[in-house]
Amino acid sequence: MPELPEVEALAQFLREHAVGAVVGRVDVAALSAVKTFDPPVTALSGRDVTGAGRWGKFLGMDCDGLWLITHLSRGGWLRWIDEPSQTPPKPGGKSPLALRVHFFTPEGATPAIDLTEAGTKKRLAVYIVDNPKLVPGIARLGPDALEVTEEQFTEILRGTSQRIKTAIVDQTLLAGVGNAYSDEILHTARISPFANTKTLAADKVGELYAAMRAVLTDAVQRSVGQDAARLKGEKRSGMQVHARTGMPCPVCGDTVREVSYAERSFQYCPTCQTGGKILADRRMSRLLK
Repeated sequence: MPELPEVEALAQFLREHAVGAVVGRVDVAALSAVKTFDPPVTALSGRDVTGAGRWGKFLGMDCDGLWLITHLSRGGWLRWIDEPSQTPPKPGGKSPLALRVHFFTPEGATPAIDLTEAGTKKRLAVYIVDNPKLVPGIARLGPDALEVTEEQFTEILRGTSQRIKTAIVDQTLLAGVGNAYSDEILHTARISPFANTKTLAADKVGELYAAMRAVLTDAVQRSVGQDAARLKGEKRSGMQVHARTGMPCPVCGDTVREVSYAERSFQYCPTCQTGGKILADRRMSRLLK
């Protein structure tokens, strides 16, 4: 799933490549992806692209006051196409394409952006609004993970009682951090994913905040400026524990472990984070019964 660093990089990519162009035809290939109907998608056509923005994990393109907002969910992505097909896609097909926006650039080129979604569970969402805060998911967002102060961060954690892993991926508490970067943040801070927000020592809260800032800032710096097609690979290359189950921890050499749930999993290092304790893996426990 694209998280704060990748979405920020995609926003910057749109600022560099789409701003100054005029929106041409908009092709909807997955009708279920479009969550708003007034104004219609066709209202974007003929408008100048004047900016791009990010709200948590939501990406937006400003078309002269009318915003195209998307949440890429787990399997979504944005692709820039220099020479797109001019044949409109058939809605409801098996293609991963959800939406295509054609452009006319001042140089006379006719590129496009494709919003695509891999997999069978289609959760990518598109909104056409004149105010980004009209998108329900944006209206519910907590403070941005790169803008929240340490004092605000502390108040957020002390205001809830749950596992720290669960809290920092809750978008209503803190916007932008997902499963992958939460693994990296907790590993950098040397904190167990199962630590409780209420009982986490004050010094560890400070270390967690510093780790969050460091991990996300580094990832943004590595991601911004990359071609959109290379961002996924850049994200994977910077991971120390996430998606590295069974591999050695680059800090201490211990084996990276995993806790699995029905549709997701997370990774951690026992030596760095849990004092050597192996956390209970519910899915594996059921298999062994």
